[in-house]
Amino acid sequence: MTDDIDLVQRAQNGEMKAFRELVERYKQKVYYLSLDMTGNHHDAEDLSQEVFIKVFKYMKGFRGDAKFGSWLYRITVNTCIDQNRKKMVKSMNSRQEFDETRIPEAMASLSSSGNPEQKAESGLMQAHIEKAMRMLTDKERSVFVLRHYHHLKLNEISEILKITVGTVKSTLFRAIQRLQRELSFYKRELGLETTHE
Repeated sequence: MTDDIDLVQRAQNGEMKAFRELVERYKQKVYYLSLDMTGNHHDAEDLSQEVFIKVFKYMKGFRGDAKFGSWLYRITVNTCIDQNRKKMVKSMNSRQEFDETRIPEAMASLSSSGNPEQKAESGLMQAHIEKAMRMLTDKERSVFVLRHYHHLKLNEISEILKITVGTVKSTLFRAIQRLQRELSFYKRELGLETTHE
């Protein structure tokens, strides 16, 4: 299998086949990172395309100081953060929309097969997790997603976000504390108990 460096160099020299191979190699990772950052399938698809347009545009500027994958993750995270900020500005007046429609939507989308109570509880908890994730700062969400959804090491996150490992640790700690607070509130509100299997 051709390594990233070779493909990047060929793509920088204008070889479209090499660029397409990089896209094929990384499109799933970019999509899932975008999905984890936004919580929305359609946004993740649009953002993935935007990320690869940026990669194509800035490919010649990639100097190889970091691994290609780290550079790509940085572009993905920044693109998601930018999109999130734009959405927040547009929807300042509709903050209640999530509270009023998200949970009923989650319940309405449950299928009738399987255990309905278990599915309902799972759907509600997923809705609450998504809401709690939205309450994190961009940096907290980025660090949490990269660490716990994509299983990256602290030094890899440090490289991607261009922050120190110490900052990664403290940001991750704050994110986890905030999520625990938010989710424990929802559990009490709904009377849900944590089960250990």
